[in-house]
Amino acid sequence: MEVADVLHAQGDRFVERHPWLSVQQRTVLRALMRCRTAALGGHVDHCGACGHRAISYNSCRNRHCPKCQAQARQRWLTARERELLDVSYVHVVFTLPHALVPLCHRNAALVYRLLFQASAATLLEVAADPRHLGAAIGFLSILHTWGQTLVRHPHVHCVVPAGGFSPDRQRWIRPQYAGFFLPVKILSRVFRGKFVAALRRAYVRDELDLAGATATLRDPTGWRAFVNGLFDTDWVVYAKPAFGGAAAVLRYLGRYIPIASPSVITD
Repeated sequence: MEVADVLHAQGDRFVERHPWLSVQQRTVLRALMRCRTAALGGHVDHCGACGHRAISYNSCRNRHCPKCQAQARQRWLTARERELLDVSYVHVVFTLPHALVPLCHRNAALVYRLLFQASAATLLEVAADPRHLGAAIGFLSILHTWGQTLVRHPHVHCVVPAGGFSPDRQRWIRPQYAGFFLPVKILSRVFRGKFVAALRRAYVRDELDLAGATATLRDPTGWRAFVNGLFDTDWVVYAKPAFGGAAAVLRYLGRYIPIASPSVITD
């Protein structure tokens, strides 16, 4: 039994009972139903040795399709596992506060780009500080835009070797204490500062689409109050040893990765 079988049996009924489905959602359902069927065309495979012929139907290549993503995801996972170093790893997560969620609706590309940039710059800066690690680190960052309850919850997962190169690149520096990498309170505050500074620059450059629920932010007074309010709470940063190793974290994250979208690797 496959997802496509369920959709073939009940898909039309489901769409009729849920008229609120968006065009994008309907497109996904249609793609999953048509994947590797005659509806998408195909080609004939011919064996030159025995003469056997077989028809192979085309894939929908939709990033939500379990048929299309399974092999691509495994190839991605295998490639990432080959890049792992023979050291311990840390799983770090940077999360945007709920107050920024309305901005994501009309400014997703910009906000997520700032999330990537601010979290990466934070890791590099704090790790390079001799008071914390004093090393140049590398990591892999993966964006998740939704939580397990399917509520918009933008956050970035970072798979980070627990250590890095000395400034002269001659030796490997490990954290001073086992199970500890970088102070999360420092990461949180630096991350918040970098993100808010970038958001302010985007506002000055008129790069933000402020409409609908964010229309009040067009007024400079309302904008300043909004941005200043972002400093009222600590931003959530999670940093723990990668239990089961980095490969286990990659396997967990790989279940939620649309392979067509890029992840960011920082050396």
